[in-house]
Order: sequence, then C-alpha cells, then structure tokens
Amino acid sequence: MAFVSGKTMLDKALEGKYAVGAFSAHNAETIQAILMAAEAEQSPVMIQIGQRVIHSIGMEPMKTLIDSFAKQVQIPICIHLDHSRQYGQTMSAIQLGFQSVMFDGSALSFEENAKTTRKVVEAARVLGIGSEGEIGKIGGTEDDITVEEEDAMITTVQEAVQFTEATDVDYLAVSIGTAHGIYKTTPKLAFERLQQISEAVKRPIVLHGGSDVPDDQIVRAISLGVAKINVDTELRQAFTKGMLEVLEHNREEYHLAVSLGRGREVMQAKVQEKIRLFGSAGKAQDYVQS
Repeated sequence: MAFVSGKTMLDKALEGKYAVGAFSAHNAETIQAILMAAEAEQSPVMIQIGQRVIHSIGMEPMKTLIDSFAKQVQIPICIHLDHSRQYGQTMSAIQLGFQSVMFDGSALSFEENAKTTRKVVEAARVLGIGSEGEIGKIGGTEDDITVEEEDAMITTVQEAVQFTEATDVDYLAVSIGTAHGIYKTTPKLAFERLQQISEAVKRPIVLHGGSDVPDDQIVRAISLGVAKINVDTELRQAFTKGMLEVLEHNREEYHLAVSLGRGREVMQAKVQEKIRLFGSAGKAQDYVQS
C-alpha cells in the first residue's frame, strides 16, 4: 500500500476531473470492504474515521486496524479524521499519523471557526498532512451531530473566499443542498453556487452527505470542482442488508464470519459502484511516480 496525503490525493483528483470516495469505516469488515473495493477498481481511496466509531471503538484502535489491513493492498490510501469538533482530538489524529484531518467549526462563529481551523492547517502542513474545513451548515445527522433542516444554509461565495483566505485550508466543505443521511425528497444541488465557489477558491471542494444523491447530480458536481465525496449511510445500509440476508435465511446462523462476511460483500459492491460513479476507477496508476 501507499499512504498518501489528502492534499496530494485531492489535488490529483481535481486536476483529473474525478472525485475520491471518502468512505466511513465502522469495524474490521467495513475497512476490508472499502479496501477490497478500491483494490478491485484500482482506485485511490479515503477511509474516514468518524465521531461515532471513535466513541465506540476509539481513534487509535481504528487507525491500527486500517494500517494492518492496508498491508494487503497496493492502492493509494488516505486515512481521514471526519467531523472533529475538538482541537485536541484533531491534534491527536495528526500525532497518530492520519494523512488528512477535518476540524468542523461550522457550529462556531466565523471568527472562531477560522481561527481554530487555521491552527489545524498550520500543524498539519508541517507534517505534510491534508486539512479540511467547513463553512456553512450541512443538514441532517452524522456521527451523532445533528443540524436541523431550518438551520442548514447554502454557503455564499463571500463566506467561502473569506474562510479560505483566513485559513488556507487545503480543501473546503461547503453547503450546496446536501444533507447527511437518506433524503426524504430528491435533493437539488445548487450547481451555480458550487461553480462560483470553486472558481473563487481554486481548490478541491468536498461534498458531504453524498449518500442517496442522484447519479447525474454527482457527475455534474464533480465537473464543477468537487474532488471528495463522503459516503456513509448507504454503506451502513448495504452492510446491514447483507447481514439480514443471512439471518432471514437462517436465524440460527451464529457464525459471525458468515453474517459479517455477507455484509462485507454487499458493502464492497456498493463501494465499487460509487468508485465507478466518481470516476476514480483505474486512477491508482497516477500515483506510481508520486
């Protein structure tokens, strides 16, 4: 395997007009599903460690698991800390050797968000680690962090430019109409705003809430500068459905290797589907000389 800085990975994606899938992992089998999918598609990949799994398993144990499984594949990998709202936690991830970190200060004032994100950027850059910040609020619930729909807002170009100038963050998460979770109605992304922001900040844009967004909107968003797409809910759904297939067939199947194994298979298929949609299949070869 080759661990790659998030900045290097997303700069390549932006230049190549594709997006890297940032897939959330929750246990050993979900890590395997992501890595096996990326290896099968010969795609660079980001594996996200989010707040819920940090609370349940721990950040260092998950990092250790990924490091171990990564030895079995040859594709470019980036381990990313997702939605950290604690400066100390973000620094811990940097110390543990993550290749990308996100400080999520979207619930703070602009000044506090920018100030803390800037500190994270400076620390990460010294060690060649990619940094992500967020301006605007993305609706829905992820990792026990909830933003009500009425509080979600579309990021303005002025906000994006001011935040980028204040922080010099490597890639920027903005609110353009997505939400965490599965949608009650079909989302309609603000493509004109996305294009304006992308042209103004001149760096990779991150799309949170990538689960369940129609394929045509994903493709268009990538063409307008989105280089990282977060996917979690659809993967958890796929894994759970795979396990249920086993249990519905035989409620006395107590071998976890069977039920968890089927969950892994179904999730791997979903990750491969997303990789092909994002256009990153076959792009692992771009990193041979990196």
